[in-house]
Order: sequence, then structure tokens, then C-alpha cells
Amino acid sequence: MSLGLVGKKIGMTREFFDSGTSVPVTVLKVEKGRVIDIYSKEKNGYTAVKLGFLKMRNSKLTNQMKGFFTKKNTEPKRILKEYRVSKTDEYKIGNEIGLELFKDAKFIDVKSKTIGKGFAGVMKKYNFGGLRATHGVSVSHRSHGSTGQRQDPGKVFKGKKMAGHMGSKFRTILNLEIIKSDLENDLIYVKGSIPGSKNSIVYLRKSTKIVRRKTTKDKEDIAAKTISKKETPKAAAKSAAKKAPEKTNVKKDSQTKVTNVKENKAK
Repeated sequence: MSLGLVGKKIGMTREFFDSGTSVPVTVLKVEKGRVIDIYSKEKNGYTAVKLGFLKMRNSKLTNQMKGFFTKKNTEPKRILKEYRVSKTDEYKIGNEIGLELFKDAKFIDVKSKTIGKGFAGVMKKYNFGGLRATHGVSVSHRSHGSTGQRQDPGKVFKGKKMAGHMGSKFRTILNLEIIKSDLENDLIYVKGSIPGSKNSIVYLRKSTKIVRRKTTKDKEDIAAKTISKKETPKAAAKSAAKKAPEKTNVKKDSQTKVTNVKENKAK
């Protein structure tokens, strides 16, 4: 497992390529993570790195966390994440890790909390059809109908789709393409949409699956090459057509000169 980063969702926009095609992207502001603790196999039984993200005031800390951060001699962080790694020799306590972590990555996995919808009925939550709007149905047009059977089994099975709290759950979107990254402003542009509202916290990591599909940039490069190959024979034909009449003119000029010389001799 590799390290990950934490960021904030700024919003959505679109990026244009040289060919004119536009790609919808989500802009994420990535926070730099500070190495707070390193776990070794000899001491802890496994190797891992603990990173801290987002600044926090001392007044918001509990006494236990105040003691933890003073012991580690680092400023307080709001989010602490532990990442399992194979080797911990590269990391030291106090080092900061930023967007350069995804320097060679083309696809990433994004995890964030969806927008909360509150208490929702089955028609909104599960796309139920509801009961009839007329003919004897009274005050139960949007209800879910029956939820069980008869005396046997005499209960409602677990997992039954019923009205309840909707949204506000962590969801992971796999294999999102990185369109562009701005190292100076700590911004990363990811293709497509991401769960959550603006300013919601987002967790990023390198894609765990092997992605074999081509990126949008690769497709654009291939399209540009094919267009240039098609244009080269046309351009050669045009240049040949331009040069051809020039040669004929030269021949005509040479013939007129020869006739003029013959006439002069005859005189």
C-alpha cells in the first residue's frame, strides 16, 4: 500500500485541449501531509507511516491530543491518517509530502462523503413506483406497501428497502483520470464528478487496480498524428500541382526564344 493525500473539493469546471475538445473536471485543493510518526516491524509488528493534515487550533484539542502533539514536537493537525508501507527508510518525522506524490500517476481513487439528504421515502431513496394516485388509495400514495409475509416467518427481513436516512456516507470512486496538476498552487484537476459538496474533505490515493485504458491526452495525441498523416499527402499533391505549371511556362518560353532566333537568321 502506498501513501495518500487529503484535500478539499473546490468545485467543477472544464479543461480545453488544443483540438478544441473540452473535458469536465473537478478541482481539488490538496493539503500537504506532515510525517508525525513512523511504525517499525520490530517495535510495532508492522511498518506504517502516520501523516497529519489540516491545521488546528490548540484550544480545539483535548488534553490527550495536546500531550500527543507536544510529545511528537509538531503542530496540531485535524486529520491523522495511517498508511501501511513496505519500507520506512525514505521517511523522517517532520517531513512534508505534497502533490509530488502523484507525479507519475495517471489514475487515482477518490473517497469522500456524499451529500446528506435527510430522512427520505422509498420513492426518492430507491426509486419505488409508489401506490396508485386514485381509486381507493388514501393517504398512502408514496408508501412502500407491504414489508413482510404472514405468520411465517412473522418478521421483516434485515436489509429490507424502507424509508430512512439518505446520503452522508463515504463512497470511493475508482480510476479517475488526472487531467492536470498545478504544483505551485497545490491543485489537481480530476476528470468527472466526485461525491460531496463544495469544501468537503476528500481522500486521494493511487489507483489500486491496474488501469489499461488510454488517457484523454494520449487519445488527443493519437488523433493529432493521424490528422497530420492524412494532411501530408494532400500537401504534397498541392505543392506538385503548383510546381507543374511553372515547368510548362519555361518550356513555352524556350520555344518562343528558338522561333525568334530562327526568324532573325532568315532575315
